[in-house]
Amino acid sequence: MARVKTGTTRRKRHKKVLKRTKGFRMTKGRLYKVSKEADLHAGQYAYVGRKLRKRDMRRLWITRINAALTPYNLSYSKFINGLKKAKIELNRKILADLAVSDSNTFKEIVDKTQKAL
Repeated sequence: MARVKTGTTRRKRHKKVLKRTKGFRMTKGRLYKVSKEADLHAGQYAYVGRKLRKRDMRRLWITRINAALTPYNLSYSKFINGLKKAKIELNRKILADLAVSDSNTFKEIVDKTQKAL
């Protein structure tokens, strides 16, 4: 069996990592050993960031809904309770969008929830 050297495979692997870390500060974007470590950390931060984004968006939707409810003298928690009692199954993303873009529809939903309370 012939001897196989890792030259092309190693170069390909190194180039792949260095391409991902291009633009990183100092040697993190230039030297392979440092770059590999930085790439691993960047992947972990990206994973956590994707989870945090979902949390942040939910907070934003709740804030928007709460702000839209202030003219109706209704708290967010009572509004959500009224939605459940009125059997209106709209998620917070849709409710926040309605509150911002279509206030008439949002007002109708608020009226229905107030009747259910």
